[in-house]
This record gives sequence, C-alpha cells and structure tokens, in this order.
Amino acid sequence: MPSEQISQPVPGLDSAPAASSGALIWRMLKLAWRTPRRCLTVLFLRLLLLAVMLGGLGLTGLGIDIIRHGRGEIAQRPVVEPLGVAMPTHWTPDLGVLVAAVGIILLAAARGGLFYISETITADLVHRNLVVQLRATVYDKLQRLSFRFYDANNSGSIINRVTSDCRLVGNFVQTVGFRSIELLLTIVVMLVYMLLISVKLTVVCLITLPVMLGMAIVFGRIVKPAYRKNRRLVDKLILKLTEYLRGIHVVKGFSSQDDQVRQFGERNASVRQQAEWIYWRLTVFQPFIGMMGQINMILLLSFGGYMVIKGELALGTGLVVFAGLLEQFSQQINILANVTNSIQISLTSSQRVFEVLDAPLEIESKPDATHVDRARGGVRFENVSFGYTAEEPVLQEINFEVLPGACVAVLGATGAGKSTLLSLIPRFYDPLEGRILIDNMDLCDLDLDDLRRNIGLVFQENFLFSNTVAQNIAFGHPQATQQQIEKAARVAAAHEFIMELPNGYDTVIGEGGGDLSGGQRQRLAIARAVLLEPAILILDDATAAVDPQTEHEILEAMDNAMQGRTTFVVAHRLSTLRRADMVLVLEKGRIVQAGTHDQLMTTTGHYRQAAKLQVADAESRRLLGLG
Repeated sequence: MPSEQISQPVPGLDSAPAASSGALIWRMLKLAWRTPRRCLTVLFLRLLLLAVMLGGLGLTGLGIDIIRHGRGEIAQRPVVEPLGVAMPTHWTPDLGVLVAAVGIILLAAARGGLFYISETITADLVHRNLVVQLRATVYDKLQRLSFRFYDANNSGSIINRVTSDCRLVGNFVQTVGFRSIELLLTIVVMLVYMLLISVKLTVVCLITLPVMLGMAIVFGRIVKPAYRKNRRLVDKLILKLTEYLRGIHVVKGFSSQDDQVRQFGERNASVRQQAEWIYWRLTVFQPFIGMMGQINMILLLSFGGYMVIKGELALGTGLVVFAGLLEQFSQQINILANVTNSIQISLTSSQRVFEVLDAPLEIESKPDATHVDRARGGVRFENVSFGYTAEEPVLQEINFEVLPGACVAVLGATGAGKSTLLSLIPRFYDPLEGRILIDNMDLCDLDLDDLRRNIGLVFQENFLFSNTVAQNIAFGHPQATQQQIEKAARVAAAHEFIMELPNGYDTVIGEGGGDLSGGQRQRLAIARAVLLEPAILILDDATAAVDPQTEHEILEAMDNAMQGRTTFVVAHRLSTLRRADMVLVLEKGRIVQAGTHDQLMTTTGHYRQAAKLQVADAESRRLLGLG
C-alpha cells in the first residue's frame, strides 16, 4: 500500500558497504558449483585441450628435428622432452615426418571437437541454468522483501539488477571462472615445460613477467570503482525510461517531450562517457601487455638463437617448441588483461545482485507461526506507534478495537496517516511500539500468507495486469471458477460494463488497465478483493475515482459484501461515512475523534466541520443543477 509520508527512508542498496573481492568471487563460484558434474566435465575438457595443444606443439618440434636428423644436421635421434616422444629406430625419416604430420592433423581435429563440446556445455551451464536460476532466486527474494525496501530503492536499479547484473554474473563463470582455472593451469604447465627445456632461457624470456602482473593489479584497482559508478548511471538511465513510460500521458499533456529527450540524452551521454573512460584505460593496458610479449620474443630469438648455435639447445624440440610455448604463455598473460577487466565488471554486478539476496527480510513469518484458515475479523490496536524512521513518527499511540463484521471509516487530511494506519493491518510494516491483534492474536505470531489471505485490499491507485479481465479478478485466487468470478464482478457493479467489452471476461486489458476508465479499473479491483471472501476488507478511498452515480452503485453492491466481514474504509464523502459503525478521525498521526456519524455530529471538531462543508457543497450543486 503506498505510504503517505516517507521521511529519510532506510539506506538504499547503493549505500551498502562493499564486500571484499575474494568473498564475491567465492560466492559466484559457489553458484556455478550447484551443478558439480558439469563443472568437472568442463574443467576436464579444458585439461584435454591443453594436453592436445602441447602434443601438437611437441610433434611440430619433433618433425623439424626428424628432418634435420635425416639430412645429417644432427647426429642424435630427436626426442621431445618432457613428452617422451621419439621416432622408433626402424622408421625412416620420411615415415617419421609423415607420422608427425598426421598426428598434428588428428590433434588439431580433436582440439576443434573438444573446444566445441566444452563451449557448448559451458554455455548451457551458464545461460540456461545459472543465469536463469539466479534471476529466479532474485525475483523470489523481491517478492518477500518489505515495502521499506521498495521505499528506499528506485525501480530502475531493481530492474537492472534482475536483468543485466544477473547476466554479467553468469558471464563471470563463463569468461572468468573456468577461464581463470584454465589460465592458471596453462601458465603453470607451460612454465614447467619451458623450465625442462632450458632454465636459463626461461629466466631470460620471463624477465618482464613481474611488470605485466603488476600492471594487471594496478589496472584492476583503477577500474573497479569506475564499473560500480557505471552501473549506477545505467540504473538512472533505466529509471528515466520507466518513468517516461509510466507518465506518458503527463509528458504529452504538458508538451514536455523535448525536455524528456534532453534529460534522457544527458543520462545516456553520462553512461557513454563513463564507458569511454574505462575502455580508454583498457586500450592502453592491453597493448602494453602485448608489447611485453614481443620483448619476450626478441629475448628468445637473441638468447635462444645463441644457444642453438652453441649446440646447447635443439632447433625443433628446443627453440621452436619453446617459441610456441612462449607465444602461448604471452597470449595467456594477454588474456589476463581481459580476465581482469571481466572480473571488475562481474565483481560490480555480483555485489549488486548479492545486495538484493542479502537484504534483510523485515517482515516474515516466525518458524512457529500460528496458521489461520478463516479469521473472524476482530481487530485491536494497542498503543501503536509507527514511523518510517524512529526519529519522525507517522502514527502515535493509536488505540481502538473493532468487533468482527463492523465497518470502520478513517477520515483525515492528506498526510494524517490514514493509508499508513491501514498498511499495518496486513503487516506491510511492523509498529515501532505497541502491537496489533486479530481475533486476540498478535499479527507477528500469525503466518504471514494466512494473514494476508484473510484480507482483501483495494488501493488508492489500483494496478491491473496485461491479462484478461477474468484473470485480473482471479489474481489472488487463480483456481476460481467462472461463476465465482462473475459473482464477485456483480458485487462490485462491474458485470455490466465487462459484458460490453469486445470479448467479455476474456477481453485482454492493456498495460496497467490504461484502456479502461478510472471507475472501471476501481470496480475490477474491488471484484478482485471480494473474490477472496476475506474476513477483513480494506478500501483505501475506493470510491474516489468514480462519479456519484457509480459510487452509489458500488456502495449499494458493497453492502452485501460487507455482511459478516470487518471493513476499513478511507473515505471523505458523507455517503460512505454514514454507513460506518465507527469513524476514526486522524490528525497528525493521532486519533482525535472516534465514534459513529451521529455521535461525532454532536461534538465540535474536525468531523462536524468537514460534514457541514460537504452538506453545503451538495446543496450548492443541487441549486446549480449539477447533480
């Protein structure tokens, strides 16, 4: 239920303290590990790819040395270390070269097949499982968060976290999680392989490695806060779009399209500028890593060539294989730049997703909550005080009791706390002090779902879904029969206009019910509440959006619905107030008057003054012939 006053809302998600990078990475890896068999399969395939690549590189070097051995350039029979591959003694050089070539072709084909299988399984694991499940988990959590959460966070930020941020967390598993493990294993294996070929050559060629690793660390620290800022800017962009779509009638009504385009363009430009700032640094970092790789290759050709000339290193199984290893090693370090960039993006997005998942459930059922099938409807407020912040209370020392089946009207000026008072009954918020009881049971002791199933709600601004009329009425009771749906519609004086729609109850309503009048939307909302057959009915100024004739029809129809049902009505019109068994008059969060219409009319105060103004206004309209 929309609140009337929100002062200093609770801290939003963007103000939450940042979690450590290690903790975020660990949580993302745990998400992937929900399907351990697939994860292990992918890692095993990546290991096979590494082995196949090393085998192909070793056979290439072996083939070169077989040719040199056949030409008499080297006396010893070539052997690839540490693979231990050597040409059998009875093979001719031609046969050895042919076998090496065939082996290289077969290994290349195997590498292509393994890569395809690995990428297919990884994509299925990430996009068809992890991302889908993560979005479902976040959406489920959003259903259970309190209204205080939505008071503090804008819709653009929430939408962006469910959509884009969940996808980027999935990308972490694909481009960072598996790639990082593969990267680490590849670097270690290649480093060991290079050391086995030549320790001296390895030390000389990797002299630039500390510089490259240091640059990667510095780059990560620079861009991490920039990515978080980028996500906040995208949040604002989405918020502007959603506000425009929801307020399109206001925008066009005030001819402010050009101003809206300008504002959207400014936010869009902010996102672009922030992205350019990040990618400019990325374009500086990646070429630097590439340049270090080229320096390593120059060192290899210089020092390695010298070793070959001196006979300290074989050309094929030594220099050529080492060159291939060094090239792959440099590529892995260069990939590290992309991984570093992806990590920063994923860390930012993962923190935003986990902020939602970790948001406290302020309103939830106790483990030993009492289940209630059908409440009688007695309601009692005992010294209840409430505020959206403890420093600024909205309601103070509220005390009253309502017997089952009674009708209570709540009257007060804007900001008096009427909607806030009613929002406490279904536990949209919990009181700061005091307690609320239904049938002598504390709300906090009742099962939350059972409590809300016993309460029918009609809000000030009712939302209808893009679905059929029947499904909108049956929103809270999807199993309702057509007969039950029509009965609820008749009670709400909605059946006649529904039958005039193109397809009756099967007519699909446009987004938000925009193709219906305000009164029609209100009556559908009332039918939706009545269908539940609730013990308690809450009508937050339900007749405010309808004309007097329609109001009369609804009130007459609601008389039957109120029988045997406790009803709370926020109302201002005497036609509604006269029907109430009790009228509560709120002023600045306190009950200043309570009683029936007749009782309050004999007492000086806000109620009698408001009633006299309405009587005078009605008389003036009658004399002027306005109804």
